[in-house]
Amino acid sequence: MNGRRIAASMAVVITATAVMPITAEASTNIDLRKKVIGISGIMSVTNMDSAITRGEFASMLVNASSYRSTVSSVSNTSVFADVPRDHTYAASIRIAAEQGWMTGYLGGNFKPDEYVTLQEAVRGMLALLGYENTDFTGDQTGARQSKYHFLELDENMNKSPEEVLIKEDCINLFYNLLKTDTKAGTMFGKSLGCELTSDGEINPLTMVDNSLKGPKIVRSKSRLSDYLPFKLSAASVYLDGSPISNSSEAISAALENDNGVLVYYHPVSKTVWLYTVGSENENGRSAVFGEITNVIYNSADLMTPDAIILDDGNTYELDSTEMKFAFSTYGDMRVGDTVTLVYSVTTDSNGDETRTVLDYIED
Repeated sequence: MNGRRIAASMAVVITATAVMPITAEASTNIDLRKKVIGISGIMSVTNMDSAITRGEFASMLVNASSYRSTVSSVSNTSVFADVPRDHTYAASIRIAAEQGWMTGYLGGNFKPDEYVTLQEAVRGMLALLGYENTDFTGDQTGARQSKYHFLELDENMNKSPEEVLIKEDCINLFYNLLKTDTKAGTMFGKSLGCELTSDGEINPLTMVDNSLKGPKIVRSKSRLSDYLPFKLSAASVYLDGSPISNSSEAISAALENDNGVLVYYHPVSKTVWLYTVGSENENGRSAVFGEITNVIYNSADLMTPDAIILDDGNTYELDSTEMKFAFSTYGDMRVGDTVTLVYSVTTDSNGDETRTVLDYIED
């Protein structure tokens, strides 16, 4: 399979919303927040109970900032005695310290492997919003905590200042940050493409724009790595709608499928969506490989197809103009051709399933 995308260019917009393993429903639950933060590229959203180190938190701060596109994997200088130039988070720690988002300790140490506390995280949140030391008088720590509560950065948080944060806490913190206005009065998340729904939550669908790339069929980790413009180790990865580790072992396991894995990616957020061809997901997107055995036309319009049938016996509805054209007499697809379909599955109150084609790749 050559992976050539043959859908009309307008399908990019449809795919950008349809491919995502998410819904647009406003919610304050952790699932919505995970999806938003995963798409933003601020952090990975696996291992929710893991405690977060100061080095990891420095990286999150940078990923949420305008420095996210310029930070390198290696720092040019060693700012702290206990953070060598080749430390995983050396560059992020240097930026976080230079910008005043985080501070070091006496003796010139940063303690990158110690766990970050809410008190330290609040300093970083407020600094990203544009607040400086001069904005807080008297007890600086207490004043920052008061501002943290006043700005409602504490939504869904239940931690005292000295408590260590786990990843779920950080997801809540950064989600709240994205919704909050900066000191200058603009919503912080606008820089990451965030928009609010009518009830004040972030709509993840609007965060994925026309820069979404795909689809592509891959059958090995090396092919996947070659296709992506960024390293897998820096990506947030979803498999069939659920987040997975971006480790080499997890990716290799996901690609163990004879018909390959369908790939979409978002270069800005470094997010990758993998769909196992032949695995049907009712809560996300599905992909199937097969031969077209029939094209169904409406008796009132013999030029515009309504659905196709594959050799698996299933009927796949053609809902969009682009998909109707592609499988019509004017398009390139014919009975007998093999194709990989990207589709959604919905079930009505009677238990009847409808499969709707969203995109396709010609064999």
